[in-house]
Amino acid sequence: MTLSVWRFAHLALAVTASLFLILASATGIILAIDAAGQKQPAYTNSDFEKLTLAEVLPVWRQNYLEVTEVTVSHNRFVTLKGFDEDGNEIDAYIDPKTGKVTGKPEAESSFIKWVTSLHRSLFMHEAGRLFVGINAFLLILIALSGLALVLQRQKGLKRFFTKITKDSFAQYYHVVLGRLLLIPILIIALTGTYLSMQRFKLFPEKVQNHKEIAFPDEAPKAQDIATFALFKQTHLADVQKIEFPFDTEDPEELFTLKLTDRELKVSQFTGEVLSEVRYPTTTVLETLSMDLHTGRTNVIWAIVLGIASVSILFFIYSGFAMTLRRRATRIKNKYKAEEATIVLLAGSENGSTLGFANAIHRQLPAAGHASYLAQADDYTLYPKATHLMLFTSTHGLGDAPSNARKFLSLLQKQPQAQNIEVSVVGFGSKAYPDFCGFALKAQEILDGQTWAEQLLPLHTVNDKSATEFTNWVTAWSAQTGIALATTPALYSQKPKKLQRFKVVSKMADDHTFILTLSTPWFAKYTSGDLLAIYPDDNTERLYSIGKVKRRVQLVVKRHENGLGSGYLNSLQTGDSFKARIVANHSFHLPKKPVVMVANGTGIAPFLGMFAHAGKRYDCRLYCGFRSNTTLTEHYRSVATAQMLKHHLKSFHMAFSREADSMYVMDLINRDAAFFASHLEAGGIIMLCGAIAMQQDVETVLETILASQNKQPLSHYKENGQLLADCY
Repeated sequence: MTLSVWRFAHLALAVTASLFLILASATGIILAIDAAGQKQPAYTNSDFEKLTLAEVLPVWRQNYLEVTEVTVSHNRFVTLKGFDEDGNEIDAYIDPKTGKVTGKPEAESSFIKWVTSLHRSLFMHEAGRLFVGINAFLLILIALSGLALVLQRQKGLKRFFTKITKDSFAQYYHVVLGRLLLIPILIIALTGTYLSMQRFKLFPEKVQNHKEIAFPDEAPKAQDIATFALFKQTHLADVQKIEFPFDTEDPEELFTLKLTDRELKVSQFTGEVLSEVRYPTTTVLETLSMDLHTGRTNVIWAIVLGIASVSILFFIYSGFAMTLRRRATRIKNKYKAEEATIVLLAGSENGSTLGFANAIHRQLPAAGHASYLAQADDYTLYPKATHLMLFTSTHGLGDAPSNARKFLSLLQKQPQAQNIEVSVVGFGSKAYPDFCGFALKAQEILDGQTWAEQLLPLHTVNDKSATEFTNWVTAWSAQTGIALATTPALYSQKPKKLQRFKVVSKMADDHTFILTLSTPWFAKYTSGDLLAIYPDDNTERLYSIGKVKRRVQLVVKRHENGLGSGYLNSLQTGDSFKARIVANHSFHLPKKPVVMVANGTGIAPFLGMFAHAGKRYDCRLYCGFRSNTTLTEHYRSVATAQMLKHHLKSFHMAFSREADSMYVMDLINRDAAFFASHLEAGGIIMLCGAIAMQQDVETVLETILASQNKQPLSHYKENGQLLADCY
């Protein structure tokens, strides 16, 4: 089964049963708390599991004038009915070992009765029970389809509990909690379904009755019940109910023992079993299902069931949240790839470029054109295509975004059979030297394809500018005669769900400043993530985060006329502004030994990483700056303090404009043998700072590794040993 089929089945089942599951889970939480609470009164004995009937029955008979009936509840509470020495009627909890009264049974509260009725039948009697049973069965299917989705996501059962990539809060905890609570939820669903089926007698049940007992004419000699072999072998924990003989002198009056799996008729004189009836399997399973479904026999299991019920409510929320999020950005195609005359391919790191492509794609079918939109890595043959558009962003040093890493090789391996008019639109920021670098590479490869006819020159869009994008839309429409909307507002992508941040402190020197920000209580982030700010409605700027003492710390260089740095520099202590945190999973602190390399403001995430690393991490820091300033002295003091705590093993600093001029690359060259052995041993190198620094560091490493390890740097990149967040 494909992923989409499983996902549709999982969603369809959840939608169908969602209202019932909300009611069942909410009431299940209350009943689980009640089941756990019933364990609190001390109405039993600590030796309960060890006690036998031969030990306790004589004690009960000695303490009471008459005992008529004893029941043992699922809570291990023993209730005795009979008469005391004064002839007063007794109906009380007793200590089974001493026979002394420990408490009075209390009637179930009207609220719990009301909740139980709602949980079992929705106040609709038998029709409600049928509906509840059907939805319990649907919960089984939901759990199994969810299991199938996790297995497909994790690539098999062996990787079932391996790390989950956190795309969003809802997605991450939906999977994590789903894995942990799969078994309890399946047990809830299976037992609920069985109890409903048993209620409607859907299983054949063979009822057995006690045989007729023939009593001898002469009564046997009465023996001490403490010597009965059966009573010595039977533990009180295995008993549900004991009915005592009414007349202790009459041999035809018997003990009736109702155990967990059978019912016995026992002679009160000899202890002989005169009749035995085993309960049908369906009855035993019904009792087991009730125990597992309610948690009435074990307080820990009752708590687990309560947690599982809470999690079902969370799964409903997170499942719908993921669905809405997926539908907001998902690709919808009316035509198949082989039917399309206009093909749109999107290379997007965080979804914004896909948003522009989708805005074009939605207009084409309405205008009567068979269009098809796909991720760039899904490139294939398009036999009917006359137009192909590539919309792509750039990642890192002119690299492909995450969904376009195979695109260039696919392009060369799968030439189209017919000529196709091609247009490339690159998205990026001119603040970076490799502006639209991947779009340029893609255009070069396309120019070399005999089937690709350039309709328009490469068009670039700076900072997601809707105006610049509509310039391309206008030109493309003019060339093709296909009318598309050219109003910028239709393509502008405004950020959603911004959070409020407050400036707690600010440190500065002549060119750089540090902002420490308080965050909303619910904000989830770690060092290496990004803070997206919006100096105006159309511009986004990203800054690396250091998480220091549970606050966001930014290190920002002031640029003359810089939009983002100017905006942040204008903020003073106590000021608030709106921004959002962007998860940057590929630049989080790894568990393997790591060397952090930074220049300038690139030190920001590392200040947070080694502060939280702890002694179990192996961290070293190499950093370069222009001059020694008050801020670099601050970095030095922080690093020294972390070394004393053994959070940081070594710290190296270079200054390019001081008397002993050095760059961070010189430090790496100085310690060439260490860097070579570090990578050879599987260690990680993290780079943060200017892209120019990244290029220089990679050049130095390339030389070192070729000389000492006889391996190119690309070998270690492919192994995920070089992580970069450069700008």
